Amino acid sequence: MNNILKISPNDNVGVALSGEKKGHKTALCDIKKGQEVIKYGYPIGKAVCDIKKDGHVHTHNLKTALGDILEYHYQPNIDELPSAEEDFFSGYLREDGQVGIRNEIWIIPTVGCISGVASKIAAEASAHIAGSCDGVYAFPHPFGCSQLGDDHENTKKLLAALASHPNAAGVLILGLGCENNRISGLAEAMGSYDSKRVRFLECQDIEDEIKTGVDIVKELIDGACSLTRVKVPVSKLVVGLKCGGSDGLSGITANPLTGCFSDLLVAAGGSTVLTEVPEMFGAETILMNRCINANVFDKTVSMINSFKEYYKQNNQPIYENPSPGNKDGGITTLEEKSLGCTQKSGRAPVCDVLGYADKSEKKGLNLLYAPGNDLVAATALAAAGAQIVLFTTGRGTPFGCPVPTLKLSTNTELYTKKTAWMDMDAGVLLDGVPMEQLARTLYDTVKEIASGNQKTKNELNGYREIAIFKTGVTL
Repeated sequence: MNNILKISPNDNVGVALSGEKKGHKTALCDIKKGQEVIKYGYPIGKAVCDIKKDGHVHTHNLKTALGDILEYHYQPNIDELPSAEEDFFSGYLREDGQVGIRNEIWIIPTVGCISGVASKIAAEASAHIAGSCDGVYAFPHPFGCSQLGDDHENTKKLLAALASHPNAAGVLILGLGCENNRISGLAEAMGSYDSKRVRFLECQDIEDEIKTGVDIVKELIDGACSLTRVKVPVSKLVVGLKCGGSDGLSGITANPLTGCFSDLLVAAGGSTVLTEVPEMFGAETILMNRCINANVFDKTVSMINSFKEYYKQNNQPIYENPSPGNKDGGITTLEEKSLGCTQKSGRAPVCDVLGYADKSEKKGLNLLYAPGNDLVAATALAAAGAQIVLFTTGRGTPFGCPVPTLKLSTNTELYTKKTAWMDMDAGVLLDGVPMEQLARTLYDTVKEIASGNQKTKNELNGYREIAIFKTGVTL
């Protein structure tokens, strides 16, 4: 194994694959002050001083070169993927045509005031789990009241989308009664729904909300037990793509591996969803030029620039990224982080752009408006209809969102150290395992998880949380 990896022929920096500075950059030649530093074949910033060959390239001598709001031009560079043979997995076919990979009961509070009630109902009702019901889970959150404008709408849309998720065989929407995110508004946001599958309970209206809630969940469990898995096409799968706690190997191992998986799924007729808009900055033109038409290009431009405006409206720097953990792992600038992050999208054309809490409707690669924050972004992916989320990381994290959250480590050391967190080791790519072989293994693993034959570590640990995107004031 070479100690320094040159990723692209045009690069003037390489990445250390071993030693104390593993994942960090080394100059492959002399780099003059003001000269572009090239990695992945693209600029990742400019040198702020002369850098000698074999010198360490990081925050002390490399800075971002990104600007503010930009003007973009559509220059299509679309690589059509070859179609694959029809493939199948075993899932739960819902009445609305969606397919769940789990058969769970979800308890969703409309407001944070009753999060404790939701959790207690879930705990007591879990004693009644039977048959094909996979569990009872509550999703506490602090919002749903004292919110205005976009914050109120985001909370309502997000919770309504989760209540419609196919992994839930039954849903109890738990209201308080005096909140502004009332049950009536949430039900309206859901549109049509199956009244046998979705039930409502307003706590201020009854004497014993715990007993009543448990009784309702027991009925939902009975309904779930009547359902069985059936053979369904892989085209029914929607998989979210997310990275967090990236290091210098993320763009070399786990992220491109996820991109290869995405291409396999899209070729088989399935869908993937890529989010973390701020971590597209610096690599956005690559995605824009893969848009299937000018309309999708325009929607991508709007998504990028509106997120920049969001930063500016809050008087915050657009490029306050990477995080301290990213920098510890060898990532210096946002351009570098973005070029690594967007590799999770593979080569597929971009077929659509989704607003926050919008549901994926088109087959193929979708982009989703959401921030980079791990839990907010992963929750948004679930709300978009993802039945499973692939989460790449070089630093490690135990969390899980409402759906199975498969963790891929960028390096073998992390996988070995945190076996209770990590599901798969992408670091073996550095030992010579072919990318295509490992991508096929990942594809098969996702099918096994989707078919219920395997659980992710977050499921085994019982780690499931939601977080809602908040942008405005609290009353």
